[in-house]
Amino acid sequence: MAAILEAAAQILEAGGLAAFTTNAVAERAGVSIGTLYQYFADKNAVLCALAEREMNAVFLRVAEALRGDVGLAADGRVRAMIRAIVGAFRGRQRARKAVLQAILSQGQGGEMMAPIAAFITRAGESVGRAPAPVFAALSPEQIFVVSRALMGAIRSAVLEEQAFFKSRSFEDELVRLVLAYLGAVTDGP
Repeated sequence: MAAILEAAAQILEAGGLAAFTTNAVAERAGVSIGTLYQYFADKNAVLCALAEREMNAVFLRVAEALRGDVGLAADGRVRAMIRAIVGAFRGRQRARKAVLQAILSQGQGGEMMAPIAAFITRAGESVGRAPAPVFAALSPEQIFVVSRALMGAIRSAVLEEQAFFKSRSFEDELVRLVLAYLGAVTDGP
């Protein structure tokens, strides 16, 4: 499976969705088309598995960033999380864009966001015990809003191939977005 997913990522990076076929993936992976179909029902299943693999890698990076320095204040923790998420999109940007486009065109964007919201909840449970809690006090609705706002901005920058995507100023704006929201919901009117 790993070879098939790696081949899929390579094809998407080289040629985008137009070049992405199960035959091309099987050939690049060095497996028969029958072997590919033993693991994946169709090319959409390959895309979904690739998206899941990428999300899991992002989750690991975010978890490492949040564990990195428990003494960081909320703004440092938010910045570390955002830097980890944005950093995950830096390599193979064309492949990640193709995966996002495919997932969104299949109407699975909401399904792909659910693990991100769940991850923020789990991270909040452990980060909340640190000297500077970030997400622990948020309700499910608030987690939904902040996760969708953050990932929506990142997703749009990837899909629109914004030149500023890798910039410090974009990172700063994402941090400002999350901190402003967190400040508004925790301080309250």
